[in-house]
Formats: sequence, structure tokens, C-alpha cells
Amino acid sequence: MAQFTRLEVVKQMESDGMVPLFFHSDINTAKAVLKACYDGGSRLMEFTSRGDFAIEVFKELVLYAAKELPGMILGVGSITDAAAASQYMLYGANFVVTPVFRKDIAEVCNRRKLLWSAGCGSLNEIAQAEEMGCEIVKLFPGSVYGPEFVKAVKGPQPWTSIMPTGGVSTDAANLMEWFEAGVSCVGMGSKLISKELLVNKNYNQLTLAVQKTLALIQKIKTSQN
Repeated sequence: MAQFTRLEVVKQMESDGMVPLFFHSDINTAKAVLKACYDGGSRLMEFTSRGDFAIEVFKELVLYAAKELPGMILGVGSITDAAAASQYMLYGANFVVTPVFRKDIAEVCNRRKLLWSAGCGSLNEIAQAEEMGCEIVKLFPGSVYGPEFVKAVKGPQPWTSIMPTGGVSTDAANLMEWFEAGVSCVGMGSKLISKELLVNKNYNQLTLAVQKTLALIQKIKTSQN
């Protein structure tokens, strides 16, 4: 069962401004990545369900976070059907992220009052997701749509909260473009947690990268106020 309410998750996403995301089949590597992000100041992690027995890794990761990383909000991504969403919820997922808008996933998450974020690529899809209670819409793939798309959406729908994923980097200019366009937070995968970093087990470097990126996001957000 989730330890954090959907409103607590939304608040943390808006506060941090970034949701790191990754997948690894080895539980020890997954724990090391999670701790490195936590030590860097992140209190959110999206574990992408992209491999065989991913849910078994996630189960151990949730238990580890609950015991060793107080305040860490662990969710799951790349969910494509309601059955998978339900399974991950039983193992303690605090939020569910999907690559597309799925009504069946919305229903099972809403039933448990769990935050879910739908992958959308049009104003129509965004409106449908929001009608089903989506608090933060995932813009995917972000690199295809870009900040200009966000600006266009925020014009007629200033209430829409958007989280681009895919194509978001730790580069200051890239982050500034997104936040100036009006995103609430960004999802960041390989640009933050690279394969090279995982192979070399350079977790201290990851901690510093997370710390630097979070500080940069806060600086950008502060300059806009």
C-alpha cells in the first residue's frame, strides 16, 4: 500500500521539479542508484517496469526505501495496463506513470486514490486525462514536442501541470527552456543516470549530478518569481 497520498506526491514533484527514472534488473545496483539520488536530495524516483521480473526488484526496492531512506517516494513507470498497475500498487507503488493515456489504469489508480500520470501528445488527450483526474500530465516523448508545445498548451489551459520526459537533460539552457515554458517538473532518465555511470558504479558522481541539477532547477524557478 502507498505510504504517500496523491496530493503529497504532487507537492513533492512540484517542489523538487525533477523525477529521476531508471530501470535495472540487479537489486543491488537499483539500491545503489536509489540511495545516490536520495543522498543528492531527490525525494522521488520512478522505477520503469521494462524488464523480466521487474516487479520483484521493485518489491525489494520499496522495502529498502521504507527502512533506509525516509521520505523517499518510489513510484513505477512504463505501465501499460490496469493489471500491472494493480500489481505494483500491492507492492507499495506511490504513483504510476504510463506512456499513453489509459482509462483502465486511471480507474484502478483513482479507486485507491493513487497519483497517476498519463503520457499525452495532444491537447485532446490532455483534456481527457484531466477529466479522469490526472494531476500532472506526462508529455512523452518530450524531445519530439519541445517547450513550444508546452507554451501552446498553457495558453488556453493555464491550469494544466506538465512533466516532459525524454529529451530533458541536465544542461542549464535545456532546463531553462522547459521551465520558462511552464512545466511543473521534468522526468529525467539516461541524461542523468547514464549507462556509463552504472557500468562504472560511479554513484558518487550521480549524487553530485542530482544535487547540482536540483539546485539549478530551484534557481531557475526562483528567477521566475
